[in-house]
Amino acid sequence: MFLITGANGQLGRCLRDMLGENGALYTDAAELDITDLQAVQAFGAEHHFSAIINCAAYTNVDKAEEEPALARRINVTGTENLAKLAAARHVPLVHISTDYVFDGTAHTPIPEDAPARPTGVYGQTKKEAEEAVFKYAETACIIRTAWLYSPYGKNFVKTMLELGRTKEEIRVVADQIGTPTYAPHLAEVILNILPRMATGKKEIYHFTDSGVCSWYDLAYYTVKQAGCRARVLPITTGEYPARAQRPAYSVLSKEKIKKAFGIVPPHWTQGVEECLKKLY
Repeated sequence: MFLITGANGQLGRCLRDMLGENGALYTDAAELDITDLQAVQAFGAEHHFSAIINCAAYTNVDKAEEEPALARRINVTGTENLAKLAAARHVPLVHISTDYVFDGTAHTPIPEDAPARPTGVYGQTKKEAEEAVFKYAETACIIRTAWLYSPYGKNFVKTMLELGRTKEEIRVVADQIGTPTYAPHLAEVILNILPRMATGKKEIYHFTDSGVCSWYDLAYYTVKQAGCRARVLPITTGEYPARAQRPAYSVLSKEKIKKAFGIVPPHWTQGVEECLKKLY
């Protein structure tokens, strides 16, 4: 039995689909306030679980610039509390992190040991969360991912589908490069890795789907695959101002996770196609 936090988010709901309603303890903020150490300890004393999968996070990149204290409380304090609980119960912790811990200045796929240099509040809090995992957990796996989307909640792919149906023209940034990740693919990887984690070891792995694209490429492929008539036009980052800086290049190297677990990430276009089938 796993404890899954952030269970109402995209990744949490995909894990629920795979494990079933009785396959884990599913918690979100209403069931467990991870920012309250006493509440976390009390929950741990009342329930039995063999691992913790932390999908809970403050992920609004722009709003984090306005609410740094809240972002830090959820991303850093919450993660620290779960790491302490995992250590106290001697169970492994899987923690989900992000490409935003990097500054986006790379030009080749980024390995796990590249220096973390976040440029905004969100990325900084996720970096500090990783440090908390390494400081307090006994056995842990940090998985950095990027551009996550799914049939659930609010995400880029679903937004493009809505705009594709309702607008004649969509303008999308074409000079930010990365790799999308279909959340069910990440959920599969987590469940693959979890029983194979070595006791007492703490590692960072990168996982996204394979291939490289821009936000424009992702939008164009999504809209055309869905049969929408909207025209998708490329623009620059400068033409779409945002509060928080986005990485210009955040392609994550998957060589480490491939070698360690034999995982072969599907191409990002396959994820889009699977998501469209699920939605329609």
